[in-house]
Amino acid sequence: MPEMYRTFRQSSRGFCIGLTIEQFKTDKYLPQVKKVLPTISDDLKTGAIKAIIFGLLAIFLYIFIRFRDWRYSLGTIIALLHDVLVVLAVFSFLPAVVPFPLEIDQYFIAAILTVIGFSMNDTIIVYDRIREDSRLMKGETKETIINRAINQTLSRTVMTSLTVFLTILILFIFGGEVTRGFAFAMLVGVITGTYSSIFVAAPILVDFAKNKPLGSADTVKKA
Repeated sequence: MPEMYRTFRQSSRGFCIGLTIEQFKTDKYLPQVKKVLPTISDDLKTGAIKAIIFGLLAIFLYIFIRFRDWRYSLGTIIALLHDVLVVLAVFSFLPAVVPFPLEIDQYFIAAILTVIGFSMNDTIIVYDRIREDSRLMKGETKETIINRAINQTLSRTVMTSLTVFLTILILFIFGGEVTRGFAFAMLVGVITGTYSSIFVAAPILVDFAKNKPLGSADTVKKA
């Protein structure tokens, strides 16, 4: 094969004329393909699992220090695990249904951690009102106290979640393919985080309360 040849190749850069083989094989003219090696994928998976476990343990300790009651920590962790598992289930069963890619990558991990923070904040709002009502409603059943606390915080929960949902929905529609998976995970997480703080976290207090008050012993005596 002669060293010099005339080649006519139409591409996004135009026609390539009078190139050598070495010049044509450069990155300027040949398309590049990048692959994520299994080692990198395993490191990403391991890092994500460690980040989520560390985050849940830190949240458990924070809730325990704030409320002085392990039941509040347990209810928060169960609600957060529920949110994470629902998002994972959606990403596992819907890739062949939705018209956009659902990939578990760094954007998905960021969405999971964001959902955990959003759900925890909503759960703490409900728990704070339950603790306050337990001081004011002495003699009432735990179910009555929790129902009242949920009703008092319901409008705030719905409005906050709706505002976040609409913002993420705009990002999902107009954000492009790169952020679409992240936005979809956030949309699912906002929905699950909203109802988990009401229908998952709050009933945990009833299930594990038994004969103990909803607040700590010191708090109930001071009230």
